[in-house]
Amino acid sequence: MKKTFKLSIEGKNRDRVLDATKHEIRQYFKRERRKSLPEGVDFWDFDCQFGTSQADAVAVHPGNILALVDAAAKDGAPAFYLEVIAKPGVRQPRPAADQASGAE
Repeated sequence: MKKTFKLSIEGKNRDRVLDATKHEIRQYFKRERRKSLPEGVDFWDFDCQFGTSQADAVAVHPGNILALVDAAAKDGAPAFYLEVIAKPGVRQPRPAADQASGAE
């Protein structure tokens, strides 16, 4: 998904537009995670970028997207750009040092 979301739409309540935007983002993540995984893949990972425009978008963690949307709305931004690209992910085994310290 590569999209510029408008938060200020004439004739619509800004809070309702914000709620609808966050709902659309959550639904996109759910839809992508439901897709069948290719062989040898453990989970769907996401590359995400967020900014006020496409030119100034920076990489962000998928778990921080809704907080950034809230912050943009609180700052009064008229719109924001969001890019979410699904990619296959493979879980990495934990290092032996972490397993030893967790057992104590």
